[in-house]
Amino acid sequence: MPKIAFLFPGQGAQAVGMCKELDAELPAVRELFDRANEVLGFDLRALCFEGPADALEATDVSQPAIFVASLAALESLKATDPAAVEACAGAAGLSLGEYTAHVFAGTMDFASGLEVVRRRGQAMQAASLATPSGMTSVLGLDEAKADELCRLAAPHGRLWKANMLGPGNIVVSGEAAALAAVPALAEGLGAMKVVPLSVAGAFHSEIMKPADEQLAEVLSRADLKAPRIPVYSNVDARPHSDPEEIRGTLVTQVLHGVRWEESMRNMMADGFDAFYEIGPGRVLTALLKRIDRKTPCTHIPAR
Repeated sequence: MPKIAFLFPGQGAQAVGMCKELDAELPAVRELFDRANEVLGFDLRALCFEGPADALEATDVSQPAIFVASLAALESLKATDPAAVEACAGAAGLSLGEYTAHVFAGTMDFASGLEVVRRRGQAMQAASLATPSGMTSVLGLDEAKADELCRLAAPHGRLWKANMLGPGNIVVSGEAAALAAVPALAEGLGAMKVVPLSVAGAFHSEIMKPADEQLAEVLSRADLKAPRIPVYSNVDARPHSDPEEIRGTLVTQVLHGVRWEESMRNMMADGFDAFYEIGPGRVLTALLKRIDRKTPCTHIPAR
C-alpha cells in the first residue's frame, strides 16, 4: 500500500480559465467560489474564469485565486477517487501552497485560510511596490555557488537565495540592480541558464518587510489547530504539530528561503512514495522528477 502525500502549488501557477469546467460540473466547487467571493468582497470566479490575465496575476489576487483553485481541484479528486483523499498521510505546499496544505490538514478552516492568504497577498504586493525588486531562476549552481553569487552581487544591491527547488535549480530574490548583475556573475560561476521571473517583487527575502509583521498580526487572530496529518514547512523542511510553532514558521516563510528539495527528500525518507500535485500547473510534478525520477506524482488539475 503506497504512502500518499499531497502537494499544493504556489504563486505563478495561475491561468485564466482555471476551474471553469469544475465549477460547471461540481456543486462543491461552486460553493467554494461562492464562499470565496463573500470573504474576499470581489468576484474571484469571474477573474479565474475570464481574466484579464494582468488582474489575475497581481499578487493580491493570484494568491487567493491559486488557494481556491487548488481546493477546487481537491474537490474533483474527492469526487473521482475518494480513497486517495482518505489515504493521504502527509502534505506540503510551495510558499502560498503551504496554506492550502494546512487547510486540507485541518489546521485552519477555509474562511480563515482564505482571509490570511488575502492579507498575505496584499502585504506582499505593498512590499513589492515599495522597492524595485524581483526574482531570477538560476540553473546549474549548487547552494554554495548560489551563496557566492549573492556575495558577488552585493556591490550592486541586496540578493538572497529564495527557493531551493531541486538539484541545480535555485531562485534568487533581490533588488533590481543586483538582479541585473546576476546573468554575468552566474555565468562566471558556471550556471547553465538564468531566467528572470515574471513576479511583482523579491519574495522570500528581507525586501518583504513589513509584510511579515502584518501577516503575524492576522495569523494571531486565526484559530489554528494541530494538523491531523504532517504538513512539511517551507522554512525547515519538517512538520510541526504545535499551532504556535506553525504560526511562527508561516511568518518566517515570508522573509526566508523555501527549502523545497529538502522537504521532498525528507518526505521520501519518512516513507512517502506516492505524490499528488493538486491544483493549477504542473511545476511540482516536474520538480519531483528532477529530485527523484522513480517517485510517481499524479497531477490533479484545476480545469
